[in-house]
Amino acid sequence: MRNFQCSCGQILFFENTRCLNCGEEVGFDPLRSTMGPVGGKTVCQNRIDYDVCNWFVTMPDASYCTSCSLNHTIPNLLAPDRRRWWKNLEHAKRRLIYSLISLGLPIVGKQEDENGLAFEFIEDQRTNPRVYEKHVNTGHHNGLITINIAEADEVNREISRQYTGELYRTLLGHFRHESGHYYYYLLVVRNGKLGEFRELFGDESQDYADALEQYYAVKSNVIKDPEYISHYAQSHPLEDWAEVWSHYLHMVDTLDTASVYGMQQGSSSWDDIDELTSKWSELSVMLNALNRSMGLEDAYPFTLSELTLRKLRFVHGLIYPD
Repeated sequence: MRNFQCSCGQILFFENTRCLNCGEEVGFDPLRSTMGPVGGKTVCQNRIDYDVCNWFVTMPDASYCTSCSLNHTIPNLLAPDRRRWWKNLEHAKRRLIYSLISLGLPIVGKQEDENGLAFEFIEDQRTNPRVYEKHVNTGHHNGLITINIAEADEVNREISRQYTGELYRTLLGHFRHESGHYYYYLLVVRNGKLGEFRELFGDESQDYADALEQYYAVKSNVIKDPEYISHYAQSHPLEDWAEVWSHYLHMVDTLDTASVYGMQQGSSSWDDIDELTSKWSELSVMLNALNRSMGLEDAYPFTLSELTLRKLRFVHGLIYPD
């Protein structure tokens, strides 16, 4: 993720709605991947109504930006804290959409294609006893990505992280993981890559619900296999894929940010996967050391096995085919 610059010379960050130096109202143009003054541009309706978006509208006669137009369901904003939670969700979603645009991946909404992409942000009775749903799982089904909005609350998310034993649990991580399920169909199935997929990840046709049930039934007693990127990746080949996919997005975005700040470990060109993984190895060690110096947990508490590196190369090859 790169930074931007206001006409006055001040650095603009991706989430800025106003320049902190000159006070100019600013926004992000997803077509040009630039930030600049609002001027005569059309701002997203969610900025006007709720101040939760800073993107410009780029489609003629549209009211919502590329990111907000993908929303299927938003939280009940009359409930306390829900607007703040929604704003956190939108921040994370826009970072995902930015990455997908940067990688040249197709983004088609369900309004255009029934198999397209959409997002719903809902909660269950654990955080709001007045809603209908008793239990909402963050997940994906046929292009619809569901995020339990309790994940947007730092306290709730940390409780879930401790309960599940996950070393890394963030809003952006959820979005990246679930997007992997969507792009599995577009990049693997549609492109006839199932054979290569199965050689690396296993047979995805095994019963998904049964595999997840077995995983959660014995999870606390299962030792993580070092060949997998995460504990959860062991649950089913499709979850292994989504975990590797999300880690690929973690890598390329962080390496791009490092490049913006002039670090030798940074990479703004993702054509060479071996160079990318080599630089990531150096950068992740540095990130962890910096966090430890601040008394924080590791920023990247994962080890990449040779098999995981092969899986990452497979993802890279799907995005950048020869």
